[in-house]
Amino acid sequence: MRKSIIRVAVGSVATLTLGLSPNIGPAPGGIPDHKIQRYSFTTIDDSADPTFNQVLGINNGGSLVGYYGSGASGHPNRGFKVVYPYGPMQFSNENYPGAAQTQVVGINLQGNTAGFWADNAGNNFGFVKTHSTYATYKNPNTTGTVNQLLAINHYDVAVGFYTDSSGVSHGYTVDTKTKRYTDVVPPDSSNVTAAGINNLNDVVGYYTATGGAVVGFVLSSGNYTSFTFPGATATTPFGINDHGTIVGSYLDKAGASHGFIVHNLLTPEPQFRTLDDPKGVGTTVINGLNGRDEVCGFYVDANMNTNGFYAIRYNG
Repeated sequence: MRKSIIRVAVGSVATLTLGLSPNIGPAPGGIPDHKIQRYSFTTIDDSADPTFNQVLGINNGGSLVGYYGSGASGHPNRGFKVVYPYGPMQFSNENYPGAAQTQVVGINLQGNTAGFWADNAGNNFGFVKTHSTYATYKNPNTTGTVNQLLAINHYDVAVGFYTDSSGVSHGYTVDTKTKRYTDVVPPDSSNVTAAGINNLNDVVGYYTATGGAVVGFVLSSGNYTSFTFPGATATTPFGINDHGTIVGSYLDKAGASHGFIVHNLLTPEPQFRTLDDPKGVGTTVINGLNGRDEVCGFYVDANMNTNGFYAIRYNG
């Protein structure tokens, strides 16, 4: 399980230019200086636990979801939803009834949310909340202890993964209305996680390739395209919007974690850019984005606290 918490420290705003990664040469299809995208960052932490927060999903209305609590003894994961202007009064709890722990990971335009919950034995189950009603989703092929939903689109198609009895991950999509499950299996892959989906049913995620490298993939119109952020040792995409923009994180050669954005991946000139929260350079993960390329995620600060963030794009 990912580990996180809630607190709101809104007003902590910084700006960062989307640039190339350190020690990485010019990316194909470089963006002219006057069109480079810049982002303004706001820390999003719930006051219930100021030491551990992760913001994991965002919809086109700017509503955010995530969780707080590290998952350690006495600090269980607790899900939340927060709406603009992201102050303390805009937070609401969202926890699967009777669950020992809950993480809310995705939200669509209707406000339906997806994520996973854990029982007292540590077994994970995917869930979708529609209005005030929760429903559990478990891939019927699951033979391990983990089943998680990580994103949901406008048509209530969700993506996630399950583990088998050997602990190997398998990606899938599920139509939450018909409960039809479909495997996501990139060629020559193992340990597959389907992590993001847009309204065109394009899916992104990551897997272990032959040789052991962790690489990203996008599934579009039935075709798989694998990719690695230039110079990275591991690439893990988490979100994709209807314009085909992809976000996620990568590890550099020193083992530091950086957020990334990729534009035009499926063209001859894809544009790869690093995007780190200025307060967490080298510890940033971007987990979600919406149709306006607003993004959310989390970082670790100088005090070793995990903080959620929201970032809005502007051009300059």
